[in-house]
Amino acid sequence: MSPVAVALVAPREVRLVEEPAAALGPRQVRVRTLYSGISAGTELAAYRGTSPFLRKRWDPTRRLFEQDDGDASLTYPLTTWGYEEVGEVVERGAELGDSGDLPPGTRVYGTWGHRSQAVIDAATASQRVLPPDMEPLLGIYSHIGPIALNGVLDTAVRLGETVAVFGLGVVGQLVAQLLHRAGARVIGVDGIAQRRDTALGLGLDMALDPAEPVAKRIREITAGRGADVCVEASGSTRALHEATRACAYGSRVVVLGFYQGDAAGLFLGEEFHHNRISLVCSQIGGVAVELQQRWDRLRLVFTFMDLAARGDVRCTPLITHRVPADDAPSMYELLDARPHDVLQAVLDFRDSAT
Repeated sequence: MSPVAVALVAPREVRLVEEPAAALGPRQVRVRTLYSGISAGTELAAYRGTSPFLRKRWDPTRRLFEQDDGDASLTYPLTTWGYEEVGEVVERGAELGDSGDLPPGTRVYGTWGHRSQAVIDAATASQRVLPPDMEPLLGIYSHIGPIALNGVLDTAVRLGETVAVFGLGVVGQLVAQLLHRAGARVIGVDGIAQRRDTALGLGLDMALDPAEPVAKRIREITAGRGADVCVEASGSTRALHEATRACAYGSRVVVLGFYQGDAAGLFLGEEFHHNRISLVCSQIGGVAVELQQRWDRLRLVFTFMDLAARGDVRCTPLITHRVPADDAPSMYELLDARPHDVLQAVLDFRDSAT
């Protein structure tokens, strides 16, 4: 049977489609997908049709979005979405010969989309081998984990400081764990009680409901100062506004959220202006300028995966749903209609056509 992929054929319309098997190059390996994680941020924006890449063209040279009729960076159908995969080698290219690298059964992680198989350069795959004794599901965190780690580096947090994390989805949960390990006192903020409970069970110091006066509570907790750093990981501009309110004078908000549409509920003439708050965008396309001589994307990946392998950051407790890949349409419907019910969703490709 032909390989299959999860295709977004139109806004809120997902199908499992057959696709031709990719040719195997002489120094490539074919990987059969085991699991693929769904991103509830970037992917949901594409699913709902709100991603700017569907309306505008991103010019990577000038680093600008251009709005030209009929010239968007992404068009439906999309089969290249999905960026958290783990699989096992099932075939090797002719030039790999009898070398001991990447024998069949080797588990590798990476980014090849929601599809039952992929062809990967052996040099790339050999850098992303999952240890044999490591839980395979951890491989789906090889992209979202480095996003969280990059955000923590952008906080420049110091031992003993207080950090408030707004949004305890997958990214926020990972950020909170990493900050706690770095020696910060971490306060989480999320409107979903189950997410607050999950974070507390994974070591968070305190979790607040945004129905409370969060900024006032954080100032009370910090002897009137406010948080040394706030992290906004929900993608809500209202949460971003509350994060600026919760910060100490002259401090920063590190922004990981992928905001859609206008910035409703964000009042930049208030605390942001009067307390000299810095907004720092954290995005996985790069690292902070002052770190670029020492940190790059691969170091982020290797560092996070090592922390996950040692159990220093716990990922599998974040998985709330694991469904066969055939059930992808209903899983996206659930994420869209009832996001409060889902934390990390995983597509299981083990029984899909290959």
